[in-house]
Amino acid sequence: MKVKELLDELNLTLLTKDVSEDALYAEVEGGYASDLLSNAMGQAQPGMVWVTMQGHQNVAAVASLIGLACVIVAGDGPVAEETLHKANANDIVIAATKEPAFELIGKMYELGVGKN
Repeated sequence: MKVKELLDELNLTLLTKDVSEDALYAEVEGGYASDLLSNAMGQAQPGMVWVTMQGHQNVAAVASLIGLACVIVAGDGPVAEETLHKANANDIVIAATKEPAFELIGKMYELGVGKN
C-alpha cells in the first residue's frame, strides 16, 4: 500500500502540503506506535508508518533519520508549525486525525499494514 492510499482510506488530513509525489507514493512497509522518540529511534524501521500523539519538531527529525514512510498524529494532538516546516524541508509526510491511536491502528491493521 502506498502512503497516499493509506491517507485516503483512513480519511487522514495531510498536514505537509509541500512534500513530493515520491513521498506520497512511497510504499508502506509496516507500522509502529509510540509517543517516546527514543523508542521510535530504536525500534521503528525505514518505510514504516509511525503513529504518535507527539507534534513537536523532533518528530520530523526522527522520521527523517529513520526514513519512515509517514507520521500520523492521532487523537487530535497539536502539531507545531516548526514541525511541519522541518517535515516539508525533509520530504516527510505528516498526517493527522482526531481518531484515537488505538482505533486508527486497528483500521491500519485491517488494511494490511503490518501483516506479512
